[in-house]
Amino acid sequence: MRIDLHTHSWVSDGTQAPAELVASAAAADLDIVALTDHDQSAGWDEARAAAAAHGIGWLGGIEVTCRVPFTGISVHMLAYGVSRGNEELRAALAGLRDSRDGRARAMVDRLAEDFPIDWASVQEQTQAGSTIGRPHIADALVAAGVVADRTEAFAHILSPRGPYYVGQPALDPVQAVRLIHAAGGAAVMAHPVAGARGRVIGRDEMLAVVDAGLDGVEVYHRDNSAEGRRELLALASERGLIVTGSSDYHGAGKPNLLGENTTEPRALLRLLERTEAPEIEGFDASELR
Repeated sequence: MRIDLHTHSWVSDGTQAPAELVASAAAADLDIVALTDHDQSAGWDEARAAAAAHGIGWLGGIEVTCRVPFTGISVHMLAYGVSRGNEELRAALAGLRDSRDGRARAMVDRLAEDFPIDWASVQEQTQAGSTIGRPHIADALVAAGVVADRTEAFAHILSPRGPYYVGQPALDPVQAVRLIHAAGGAAVMAHPVAGARGRVIGRDEMLAVVDAGLDGVEVYHRDNSAEGRRELLALASERGLIVTGSSDYHGAGKPNLLGENTTEPRALLRLLERTEAPEIEGFDASELR
């Protein structure tokens, strides 16, 4: 059974519509796919309908933007099984989306002083309803002939260490876990040891999130180092965390391929059991046993 619990559509920073992403998941022989756009669930209904049409299981998720207090280290929290009607979580996510827009505009203003891009050229790289972020700015730089692809843009011009970078407000990961639980969901920390992306969360800070009730860790991800995976597996064994694996697929925006890392059925079942809605659209969860 092939289960991929971390993908992105153009509702956030992927390059495919939610329905197109689900069609690609079916073509990649996935049995279950989760759509986990950044800080929002706007693509869920389209993805759900597409999953039904293609006969695969579908799970709604959200990748919540977080940052460790004091250190400023970026952390992403995958939320599964949450209720979109939960007012506290919905308000927190709306605040994050609003901050993304302001941050993106500030970065574009800085970049426009040195490169042939502006806000309109960045908007041309998005679809209606998308939350604009660095990937779309990267696409505008590609379109302007400044860089060859997103990877080059992120490695240099849009790097957090560069002069054009603007930080983004984010939730404390401990707060994020509590909000996800209050909304009836389960919380999994995404790619916690992805050192190529920058500084990673330290053990003490990680344990604070675990003590707050973290449900799982995304161990099998292309950006986690081999040593980091071993450390995460040891922590999961020690603290009873659920281990997941995912592609973090973004369509043409990244080299990640659907299903390149997957989650064991029993691990998904354990996650579902920690939510208030332990079901998968179009799939009998009893088959996970």
